[in-house]
Amino acid sequence: MADLSPDAGQRAFDEAAQDGRLLLGLCRDTGRHFFYPRATSPFTLSPNVEFVTAAGTGTIYSVTVARGKQPYALALVELAEGPRILTNIVECDLDTLRIGQAVRLMWQEREGRGPVAMFTPA
Repeated sequence: MADLSPDAGQRAFDEAAQDGRLLLGLCRDTGRHFFYPRATSPFTLSPNVEFVTAAGTGTIYSVTVARGKQPYALALVELAEGPRILTNIVECDLDTLRIGQAVRLMWQEREGRGPVAMFTPA
């Protein structure tokens, strides 16, 4: 039986990230995906969940560009599986980002944090 302790989702997510995979939760009762992965479904509160790997593609649902000393884009990306994830859009011209734009997953190593999921235009 799968480990469904409260920290199981975080452990599984961290391990998948080390392998370059973005992990989602899948409610077996409804067939709906959710993010962040956790031991109970946010739809039914049932422990009947599975952790699955995301396709790594999506579209920009909302985006804002912070223009300070080091500009960056913060976006809500709707994954191909349905859930939305708050993330950065990187390695692109920030002035060209648009709602509905296709993006793909990439990982950036952060000192002391390991790999962090980010997206770049597809």
